[in-house]
Amino acid sequence: MKKKVLLMGKSGSGKTSMRSIIFANYIARDTTRLGATIDVEHSHVKFLGNLVLNLWDCGGQEGFMKQYIAQQRDNIFRNVEVLIYVFDVESQEMERDVHYYQSCLEALLQNSPEALIFCLVHKMDLVPEEHREGVFKEREEDLIRLSRPGNVTCFRTSIWDETLYKAWSSIVTMLIPNVAALKNSVTHFANVIEADEVLLFEKATFLVISYFQSKKNRDSHRFEKVSNIIKQFKLSCSKLGAKFQSMEVRNSAFAAFIDTFTSNTYVMVVMSDPTLPSEATLVNIRNARKHFEQLENPNNSAMNHHSHKYH
Repeated sequence: MKKKVLLMGKSGSGKTSMRSIIFANYIARDTTRLGATIDVEHSHVKFLGNLVLNLWDCGGQEGFMKQYIAQQRDNIFRNVEVLIYVFDVESQEMERDVHYYQSCLEALLQNSPEALIFCLVHKMDLVPEEHREGVFKEREEDLIRLSRPGNVTCFRTSIWDETLYKAWSSIVTMLIPNVAALKNSVTHFANVIEADEVLLFEKATFLVISYFQSKKNRDSHRFEKVSNIIKQFKLSCSKLGAKFQSMEVRNSAFAAFIDTFTSNTYVMVVMSDPTLPSEATLVNIRNARKHFEQLENPNNSAMNHHSHKYH
């Protein structure tokens, strides 16, 4: 199942950097060596088994933008599932940026009226921390107004923190066909094994694709921070020629387990009773694997409607 995703925005706004961090295992400081994107760079990203993101990274130089809107209009904007438009928060040419955004939006609404629209207000690390919320809210209000009659969802992002993971997790989750069934199964699994938290990560990107929390955590960016930390650790392992498979963290307040789950996911289970033996949780994770494999690949099994029992 292929989904066409357009990544657009002015040249230098940070599109290729974010794509490289999420999908190509770059770390933030390595993105400085990336050059400008010429015309359109196509990449096919396998995501959760049968879902393939057909990513069109569109160079943002003025000449290319004019071509996309005129000569290449139908080719670029036809059969689009998602438009991700990136704005540089520090841009000195906001009027021109908005003009191109609205032109792209018009072409999108003509050719792919059902497409989802996301705006990323990027490079937020350049704004002093105490002003970030205010600056973002102002930009968000402007973009919602400028996007009418289209509906837009806005995120503030930076390659230097977890906000990038939060935005891309939210976007990609909307493209997963059976996301509601996945959420129900994660909740059921967590309730049966009496876990405080269960997080499901996509294997290649480590984006959070589903979760359960018995109580809300104080840190709203907690999942994305975990994503970021584990992905960096996984990359460090691979640089040493080691393969990251699982880890366990314990203290007097909790026990956390991160383990390979299905062929496309990792799972993290947090238990607030640290006296529970590790093996009990690991057995439950093993027992749940088959059910989640069937959920991801419903065509491969006639049993995917059957409930699964944990011990």
